[in-house]
Amino acid sequence: MFNRRYLIATALTLALGIAPALAQDKSIVVASTTSTQDSGLFGHILPLFKQKTGIDVKVVAQGTGQALDTARRGDADVVFVHAKSLEEKFVSESNGVKRNPVMYNDFVIIGPKNDPAGIKGKDVVTALKTLKDKQANFISRGDKSGTHSAELNLWKEAGIDIAKDKGPWYKEIGQGMGAALNMASAGNNYVLSDRATWISFKNKADLAIVVEGDKRLFNQYGVILVNPQKHANVKKELGQQFIEWLTSPEGQRAIGDYKIDGQQLFFPNATDPGA
Repeated sequence: MFNRRYLIATALTLALGIAPALAQDKSIVVASTTSTQDSGLFGHILPLFKQKTGIDVKVVAQGTGQALDTARRGDADVVFVHAKSLEEKFVSESNGVKRNPVMYNDFVIIGPKNDPAGIKGKDVVTALKTLKDKQANFISRGDKSGTHSAELNLWKEAGIDIAKDKGPWYKEIGQGMGAALNMASAGNNYVLSDRATWISFKNKADLAIVVEGDKRLFNQYGVILVNPQKHANVKKELGQQFIEWLTSPEGQRAIGDYKIDGQQLFFPNATDPGA
């Protein structure tokens, strides 16, 4: 019987130019946040994992909320995202087996180099209050991604109910990080981005990091095996191998070794019990 997960795997197989006959080969589907894909991290670590295990990883790159929904339907074997509260809820509802911390980086506020709102160097709460007070153009992904979730939490910390207080200056686009950064680069717009996507983003134009380093901008990633008791088609053993490799010294080293122009994009912390 054909189901969504089979169709996703088949479509990915065909897109990669692999003969359908090989679709039965050792492979898993990982629903993951866009930043792990767009930053080039998967391009770096997945060949190493396949060389080690022979397992092919087919990535469905989506915002964290969408990725968790994909996994919730049983259309993936593993979910790899960055919104701890949503991940814990996913596990508590028996959709996943266990949340495993993998790595972290941070969020940054990107804006015009001339910083017309004057928020450069300020803490993130003061910066957001200033953006609202000055009605400075702000691009929100508005897509229920991990970055969007973090953005909403930051407005809340700033004491701003963005659902009520937003105006024409606050633009929700319902798209991914790349689209948000492209829109920001097209005008005098500010946007919250994960640092890895920003570093790998090519169309920086007149944009620059204007706010960074605040502990509230911490960005943790976790990986979860989809519950095989809820979805019999989940490849438990292969998915668990991927998780164990990511959190092993070898996988952690591979993550830490990934750099662009000498800049490390992700910092492994699988051994941190509080992550």
